[in-house]
Amino acid sequence: MRQIITGAVCLTMSAAPALHAQEAAIFSGNDRVHPVYAENGMVSAQEAVAAQIGLDILKAGGNAVDAGVAVAFALAVTLPRAGNIGGGGFMIVHDAESGETKAIDYREMAPASAERDMYLDAEGNADSELSRFTGLAVGVPGTVAGMQMALENYGSMSLAEVLEPAIALARDGIAVTPGLADSLKGLEDRLKKWPTSESIFFKEGGGFYEPGETLVQADLANTLQKIADAGTDGFYKGETATKIADAVQAAGGRITVDDMANYKPVLRDPVRGTYRGYEIVSMPPPSSGGAHIIQILNVLEDYPISFLGHNTADTIHLMAEAMKRAYADRSEYLGDSDFVDVPLGEITSKAYAEDIRGEISLNAATPSSSIKPGELAPYESDQTTHFSIVDKDGNAVSNTYTINFSYGSGMVADGTGILMNNEMDDFAAKPGVPNAYGLIGGDANAVEGGKRPLSSMSPTIVMKDGEVFMVTGSPGGSRIITTTLQVIMNVIDHGMNIAEASFAPRIHHQWLPDEIRIEEGINLDTVGLLEQRGHKVSEKSVMGSTQSILVDKESGYLFGASDPRRVDAATLVH
Repeated sequence: MRQIITGAVCLTMSAAPALHAQEAAIFSGNDRVHPVYAENGMVSAQEAVAAQIGLDILKAGGNAVDAGVAVAFALAVTLPRAGNIGGGGFMIVHDAESGETKAIDYREMAPASAERDMYLDAEGNADSELSRFTGLAVGVPGTVAGMQMALENYGSMSLAEVLEPAIALARDGIAVTPGLADSLKGLEDRLKKWPTSESIFFKEGGGFYEPGETLVQADLANTLQKIADAGTDGFYKGETATKIADAVQAAGGRITVDDMANYKPVLRDPVRGTYRGYEIVSMPPPSSGGAHIIQILNVLEDYPISFLGHNTADTIHLMAEAMKRAYADRSEYLGDSDFVDVPLGEITSKAYAEDIRGEISLNAATPSSSIKPGELAPYESDQTTHFSIVDKDGNAVSNTYTINFSYGSGMVADGTGILMNNEMDDFAAKPGVPNAYGLIGGDANAVEGGKRPLSSMSPTIVMKDGEVFMVTGSPGGSRIITTTLQVIMNVIDHGMNIAEASFAPRIHHQWLPDEIRIEEGINLDTVGLLEQRGHKVSEKSVMGSTQSILVDKESGYLFGASDPRRVDAATLVH
């Protein structure tokens, strides 16, 4: 392995404590924050053991997709709060030989019997308990089918080959990291509600696993082995499918064996836009991420963002005003495009961005109460996780997947070792009522059988002259869109290297509530200037956990960085 690290920050140190934004801001100069770089393949993931598995696949001759699928299954073992086979997500794949870039949609689906008002109580009010912590919260999982689709279309190895490392980890056990130990302690109540979950993630008698101790997941190993032996039928049919359906129904849910057997991922065309000479390639609906990243960039493109400066009051003001309008449109128009007509062309058009700029004052905030969705044609959790991979041949994978909340619903389907998602909360349980992340949804995202819930997940590849320039993405619920946006802007507008772009303090506005959320590290004078313009500014916890790779064609190097906001992440090189 060829690895060169300089400067004060080593981004491959998986056990290093997470930096708060203010601490990260200390490393703000080019002489202090350096990315990992290499000539061959690179894997950037939120958990170091899984990242190493991806790197081992590249060393063995596998391509970026082979490595990505191996990482995805490994994260189900090593990062159970977010990595999963009981959830779903999105993958953007670039095939260097053909020049094709495609989107794989393996988002969860609502059971066939799901109906619009299934989360309303007798008074017609949305009951969040039903959509988050019962069997009704569980959507039909898509990860296994999505990984198989990726391999069949773009991989070079078999499902059994890429599953082997994850099976061994689950069977033989993993060393509990400080991050895993802390998350299990923090989510004790959610997990211990379900005896099947308590028996796996806690010691006999309910004690905690401490860092360095071994966690074995025998049932999960058996489930993964069934998939290796029988392919997707080992998950969506037979014993595993029956156990999932039985567990969900026993908890009050509606998934049946037919729902499992009928699940299908979709190969989609990505949504595309341009920004200052770069092409942005991202996820289409049922993700809202790609459309709104492009929409916000379109609005900002006509302003001199580089001249105005990084995280200055002028720049943050313009970003917040663009963000507000994008999230307002999200509430009205975005949903599963297999069920509703989403006006993607209008949302991502330069002409619509010009109309939005006409509404923005340079000197005063527009109250969210006066911002309505644009008049266009008819129409995830902090504990999501993202990984980015580029191989020696220039193939690239940007993948974001989730089980929604940390550890999803908290329920393990008995005998499977699989944590079940609570993605049904991403539907609009009642139009106009916010979900767990404060996001407002409308009719376009209403519950319907077989429909995929709207998501903010935004796996993105940035192209330059037809070739991969950057691969990035993040977890973070409603903040995924703005987190991914800012990494792109930090590189293109502000000339940061990929480590600086990942470390820099972030801001977020999602229309409602009407506030700019900031991380610690934004200048207090800047906050004062924003407040003078009428913005409410609220400092809150850090946002996102980006895993990013930048391709420098001139030097022939790959530059990568794992966000320091969460422990255990790693960027590794071949």
